[in-house]
This record gives sequence, C-alpha cells and structure tokens, in this order.
Amino acid sequence: ADRIDGWDTDDAGRTFLKVRVRSAPVDGEANAALEAVLAKALGLPKSAVKVARGATARLKQVAVEGLSGDEIRARLAG
Repeated sequence: ADRIDGWDTDDAGRTFLKVRVRSAPVDGEANAALEAVLAKALGLPKSAVKVARGATARLKQVAVEGLSGDEIRARLAG
C-alpha cells in the first residue's frame, strides 16, 4: 500500500522521510505516486508537489509549493 513510514536519519546525519508506493519505477509512475501521496498527506493539490531531484534514484528531493519547511514537518508529524 502507498504510505508514509515517518522520518529517519541516514549515516551522514541527514533527515529524510520514508515513503512507500506500490507503483513500479517505470515511466515515472513511482514518482507520480510519491507526489500524490505527499500532496494528499499535506492537504495540497497534486500540482503543488514535484520531484525536484533524483527522479531515477531511490532518494529524492521534493519541491512543495505553498508551505514552509516547518509547516511540512508539522503536517507530516502525525
């Protein structure tokens, strides 16, 4: 199932959000699913969430329009 598994920290001390999607990483399907899951969790339209970097990588950077970093963390906290 598509879901957010919460925050974690990598070996370098960088914080990241763990998100699982069912879609296969083919033709951008997994990236679109990631954007949709995050948009729904943040209460934003799908167009406000985009994969900014790492489209073909396991770790991605996502751009979110309309919310500050603190607002994003607060909405995803619980």
